[in-house]
Amino acid sequence: MSDVIVLAEHFDSEVKKVTLELVTAARSLGTPVVLWLGAGCTDSVVETLGSFGASQVLVADSDAVRNHPVAPGAEIVADLIGSMSPAAVLVASSADGKEIAARAAIKSGSGIITDAVEIATDGTVTQSVFGGSTIVHSKVTHGTPIITVRPNAIPANQEPTTATKTDIAPAVSEAAQKVTITNRAVVEKGARPELAEAEIVVSGGRGVGGAEGFGVIEQLADSLNGAVGASRAATDAGWYPHQFQVGQTGKTVSPQLYIANGISGAIQHRAGMQTSKVVVVVNKDPEAPIFELADYGVVGDLFSVVPQLTQEISSRK
Repeated sequence: MSDVIVLAEHFDSEVKKVTLELVTAARSLGTPVVLWLGAGCTDSVVETLGSFGASQVLVADSDAVRNHPVAPGAEIVADLIGSMSPAAVLVASSADGKEIAARAAIKSGSGIITDAVEIATDGTVTQSVFGGSTIVHSKVTHGTPIITVRPNAIPANQEPTTATKTDIAPAVSEAAQKVTITNRAVVEKGARPELAEAEIVVSGGRGVGGAEGFGVIEQLADSLNGAVGASRAATDAGWYPHQFQVGQTGKTVSPQLYIANGISGAIQHRAGMQTSKVVVVVNKDPEAPIFELADYGVVGDLFSVVPQLTQEISSRK
């Protein structure tokens, strides 16, 4: 079988869940080969990647890779496409992932498809577009298929094998090093899971009425061990930090459970969550567009419904 390059998403030695999802998806197309950019690829990391089917882990770690964002990674991916002729390249649909994929596609003369939610064994990609109103099936017909995949779209399943680690030292051009990382600040990580990778997301919108209204949203999320999200209206109003915005101009999520509270369901928001497996809506407006996506809906005041739901969940633990 042909190799399939998987670009790892990681934070130091922490392998992000989407990487394991990508390796799982790669198995249906060929033999997964993980590309690890930067430091942190320990023996434990290699073992973890191998447990999901990766046959090899290529580690590109140098000052040029660590200190310069995106551009070196794109060159490395393009070089590997030229030397390995892989069946495909799979990348997470993150901000950096999409930029690396796009740059690599141009450099290698390859086609690119973004925001995949499913990949068939013949390389046909399923996308959900226009706020979920249209399902598109696409296939790259020129060069090496480069596909970015939404987190949580493809379940990660183990298929243990023995992965080998290989250090590579690809050349990085001076042009790729023009933008330099001058400082790094560690953001304190709370107990909640990362929004883009969370299996449960509880979001609030304009209906929460203000910053203090997100208290009930956070309590419900914590009772479910989920992440907190917010609509653009809520973040633009300053009620919740912008990094938690779900939507076309925010983060795209695809959790097992998405609970939308006080969110009307504008197309911008729906584009960021409509691939969620189960959608629960709480809104006092029975005509709110978000109900079109709901598997379960409650017409009522979120400040009455949500605390009752939190209490019931907590009592069953």
